[in-house]
Amino acid sequence: MSVAALFLLLAAAVSLGMTAVWFAVLKGAGSGWVDTVWSFLVGAAGAVAALAPVPGWDGDWHRRLLLAAVTALWSCRLGLHILQRTLRGGEDPRYTKLREEWGERWRGRLFLFLQIQAAAALLLTTSVFTAARNPIAGWQWNDIAGIAIIVVAVLAEGAADAQLARFRGEDANKGKVCDIGLWGLSRHPNYFFQWLGWVGYAVVATGPAGDWGWGWLAIAGPALMYWLLVNVSGIPPLEAHMMRSRGAAFAAYVVRVNAFWPGPQKRSS
Repeated sequence: MSVAALFLLLAAAVSLGMTAVWFAVLKGAGSGWVDTVWSFLVGAAGAVAALAPVPGWDGDWHRRLLLAAVTALWSCRLGLHILQRTLRGGEDPRYTKLREEWGERWRGRLFLFLQIQAAAALLLTTSVFTAARNPIAGWQWNDIAGIAIIVVAVLAEGAADAQLARFRGEDANKGKVCDIGLWGLSRHPNYFFQWLGWVGYAVVATGPAGDWGWGWLAIAGPALMYWLLVNVSGIPPLEAHMMRSRGAAFAAYVVRVNAFWPGPQKRSS
């Protein structure tokens, strides 16, 4: 199978998967299923991209296998986390707001939006593919560093989600803003560590000396994820929702804590 054929098949599969979610939402399924299915699709596409036989792009088999495994780990953890949240509530406030803004055109706009997400999933898959197909034989320092970054990012993102869940589960915290643990260092530590994981693929892909040209394509993954999380579908709509629902408490939190990059809290005047 050629690279082009592999990515055409993956593009078709991811597009069909997001189309199925679109149809389900039209039939009344909660919008939380969008991110649930997307997370599983990215993981499945990434694992296939790492393991599928592609002549001329063999790479080191152990590297391919391990990258497929950590991609599946990331996907399963995130997908199952969002699935649990979806089964409890079903609706994502970001999509609820988009539906209000789109009005009568929301069906067509949602379809296009989900196909854009499918394209983003395919671009992220490119990062996994190039990291897995690095032609350098044997383990290099960048393999160890990159995979360690991915694993730490998955664990830290899970820790952030768990901290938020515990905070929200206590009756005394109703109406308050979570600023404990990692949430005291960043307003969106889960987004930061999700982005950091994709940096790990770029570290593996570029090689120890940065002399494999195709490996630099993997930078597209963290670049895209940063843009989406910080400027498009992550922080802006979520913080708009938090400002509406938490008001002054969230405004004070914004002053004290960085939006994305972890750091010490600032003193509020």
